[in-house]
Amino acid sequence: MILVLLGTQNNSFHRLLEEIQRLIQKEIIQEKVIVQAGYTKYSSNDMQILDFISNEELDKLQQQADLIITHGGVGSILQSIKKGKKVIAIPRLSEYQEHVNDHQKEIVELFNQKGYILGIQGIEELEKAIGQEKEFKPKKYQTNNEQMLKIVEEFIENC
Repeated sequence: MILVLLGTQNNSFHRLLEEIQRLIQKEIIQEKVIVQAGYTKYSSNDMQILDFISNEELDKLQQQADLIITHGGVGSILQSIKKGKKVIAIPRLSEYQEHVNDHQKEIVELFNQKGYILGIQGIEELEKAIGQEKEFKPKKYQTNNEQMLKIVEEFIENC
């Protein structure tokens, strides 16, 4: 099962669901797809789309998922990699009014460089990333709160 996490931002991430729909129709994605859509309104006969779900339900779905495709939110990424899941992350972009700025690009790049996720910068890269997912061996995430706080503080200072 593929779990898609769009977070709870009050902005749509319609582009990602359109691309996932295209990949289902192209039969690149053949697994069941469950979407936590938040404020993204999208209709599909090929995906199970849930607006908001409880933390307990989210935890259960993450445990069951073979692959998690997520926006570039730190919470969604961290929750998934802490469970040892394979993650493909795509940033929401301000040019599409998906977020107020492009900080998710840096978040995705950082986790990608560290080997925790397959981080991509554009929707058009999703098909290739799904093809790489089978061989991808994510680095085991180890909590290092001091280092993570330092990264977040540096990020905030540079915004």
